[in-house]
Amino acid sequence: MSRAQLFERITDQANRPNPYPLYEELRETRVAPQDNGSFLVGRYYDVMALLHDPRISSDLHNRGPGLPGADRAGDGPESFLKLDPPEHDRLRRLTTRQFGPPHSPDRIDSMRGELATLVTDLVDGLDGKGRIDIVDDFAYPFPVTVICRLLGVPHEEEPRFHAWADALVAAIDPRRSSADNEQVKAAQQAQMEMAMFMAGLIEDRRHNPGDDMLSGLANDSGPDGQLNTVELVTNSILLFIAGHETTVNLITNGMLTLLRNPDVLERLRAEPELMPAAVEELLRFEPPVHLLGQRTPIVDIEIDGVTVPKGSPLVLALASANRDPERFVDADRFVPDREDNQHVGLGSGIHSCFGAPLARLEGQMALTELIRRLPNPRLVEDPPPYRPNPVLRGPRHLLVDCG
Repeated sequence: MSRAQLFERITDQANRPNPYPLYEELRETRVAPQDNGSFLVGRYYDVMALLHDPRISSDLHNRGPGLPGADRAGDGPESFLKLDPPEHDRLRRLTTRQFGPPHSPDRIDSMRGELATLVTDLVDGLDGKGRIDIVDDFAYPFPVTVICRLLGVPHEEEPRFHAWADALVAAIDPRRSSADNEQVKAAQQAQMEMAMFMAGLIEDRRHNPGDDMLSGLANDSGPDGQLNTVELVTNSILLFIAGHETTVNLITNGMLTLLRNPDVLERLRAEPELMPAAVEELLRFEPPVHLLGQRTPIVDIEIDGVTVPKGSPLVLALASANRDPERFVDADRFVPDREDNQHVGLGSGIHSCFGAPLARLEGQMALTELIRRLPNPRLVEDPPPYRPNPVLRGPRHLLVDCG
């Protein structure tokens, strides 16, 4: 198959366990035009430059008619993730006021004790089990509980949120088209039900505020005004999904990588102070987000003599950029104390991961406790079964024998 079908091969489920040889092929050419009209870019310096390029839009309304993704424009109100400045900046500023500096500098740091208790309780529940599933037993329930508490979503509602999140995540699969009627309907139904639930929760928080983030967002008023109900519902759904999906994959990919590298696992057990650097390396080596397919140039741009026409789908392969040997020495090796590690595992530029500080902290605390307390952990199968989504890449299950 030719390079014009690289996107099709990268997103093929058969290549989910190891897409890295395809990324190496992608980096041999700086930009790869695809049969479906999209353009793939996978070298580090190109991806980094495009993430910061104001000529590159995240708004699908700029996508040319008939091209992949164009049919998704106008699906409904969009979160700030899918908007350009100045509207993106206004919504992100309003949301950040309740999440981090300068207005809420202690929001994440104040959760350390609560996170430690959650991690300890979950690992306590694994005691005595000969076989565990890292995903179902730990990596999923931990960040979901955290994001529910952060936002103020009652934890007993989590099963409903789980089903809604699965349908919405399936909808961001870049292979989806308007012809996938059942998948589209499921996503639209999930979006509607989740929006109705969040609207009710927000209305309650307006009259009965607590110390959670939704209460803050519902009642805050700053120089940019106040989020209206539609904006608040749309962006709170984004925060819930993004607030746990990437972390599930970070923890699971992290355990998989450490179990494949037992010498590194033993070193981190002996030197837990290395874990923050090791998590950065995990975000480079096995990032939770592999592809950004929402980008569209608003004018013709040129990369290495190839013109990417205005309105074309532009796919940035973050996981490929993170393995670029022109940027990272020994790029295909996991080095837990790697220096000069400015990866793009959580993006870069104005759309860099909003919840990165929380995801990093969760990853560090989870992996430290898991490798400290799991006795003699061993992979049951390698590679494990992977989730179907090629954008948010991670194992569906990760079975580990202990003892």
